[in-house]
Amino acid sequence: MSLLVHSQEQLRQGRFHTPAQAKVEMETRWDDYGVRAKWEKRAKVIRQGILEGAGLFPLPERKPPLAVRHSVRQLDGYTVENVSLETAPGFFVAGNLYLPESREKMPLVLSAHGHWPGKSPTEHGRFLEFMQKRCGALARMGCAVFAWDMVGHGESAAAGWKHGVDPQELRLQVWNSIRVLDFMLSVPGADPQRVAVTGESGGATQAFLLAAVDERVTASIPCVQVSAWFYGGCMCESGAPIHVRPGHVANNVEVAAVIAPKPLLLISNGEDWTQNVPDLELPHLKRIYGLFGQLEKVENAHFPKEGHDYGPSKRQALYDFVAKVFALDARKSDENTIRILPGTELRAFDEAHPVPERAVPPNSKIRLY
Repeated sequence: MSLLVHSQEQLRQGRFHTPAQAKVEMETRWDDYGVRAKWEKRAKVIRQGILEGAGLFPLPERKPPLAVRHSVRQLDGYTVENVSLETAPGFFVAGNLYLPESREKMPLVLSAHGHWPGKSPTEHGRFLEFMQKRCGALARMGCAVFAWDMVGHGESAAAGWKHGVDPQELRLQVWNSIRVLDFMLSVPGADPQRVAVTGESGGATQAFLLAAVDERVTASIPCVQVSAWFYGGCMCESGAPIHVRPGHVANNVEVAAVIAPKPLLLISNGEDWTQNVPDLELPHLKRIYGLFGQLEKVENAHFPKEGHDYGPSKRQALYDFVAKVFALDARKSDENTIRILPGTELRAFDEAHPVPERAVPPNSKIRLY
């Protein structure tokens, strides 16, 4: 297999090549952009390439999406409420908004979930215990946090949407992430100077894609996903030609680096495709950040004896990083008294708040604007 591919239609999916091949490829491309001006030009090309490949270029001027907020619950040090967003005409995204006690100049954290199954649509995705702990702890620290359904998960699945079967999923999910950020910036008290995005596995893909295409993001924390040789195995991650364009090729390390020199934390482990991050991906990112004289802005929290999850130690790395870059107190992130709510209580759509009649049929082609 050629290391340098220039076909516009080429998709890079799953374990596209080996770590050794990825290292050779990155060395070759470093020769092309290894000075600051050239990297900045390449970063713009990668950003536009993602939008073009996903069918989102050019992005339109936008207002915050129509939002319905209800069922506010006061918990220990924060609130959580149920929210639906109309991100496109007739297309609705369900989520939960976590807010701290103090609502002045709140840092924002977009919290995307990965491909985690549950026993029912009310027990997976954003409803899982570790997601609720993550969002609640960040809210206690002072952040406004939003967790939302990926296509075909949670309430999207309950409505009949499928996941992993349609190339438009990548387009829809990147668009939904942009629209979630539009909404979050409209929340009273939101601080537009402090905007982070995180997620695990497929949610991490959504995190670093949003950080690459939306310059409003000021910090990126992808967990157990950034790899130089693995491109994601789902349509929502690699089902559109976002890595190979007519004028360039990019792997997910370079996509994650588009945010440079803003803060970036890669969380990795020893049992999946992020096992080589300290020795393969991080050094390349350090070179890119070094072009800006900002080596300290890119970090790696590596857990060699752990697996593919967003477990307690990985979440603590998240809290510590967010506390540092947003000047918050990580000690407030204690998860021990986070109350886990049943998924049925976190639904945006229920008998009192039904899905609007104008909703498009599940799995139909969506007109975004």
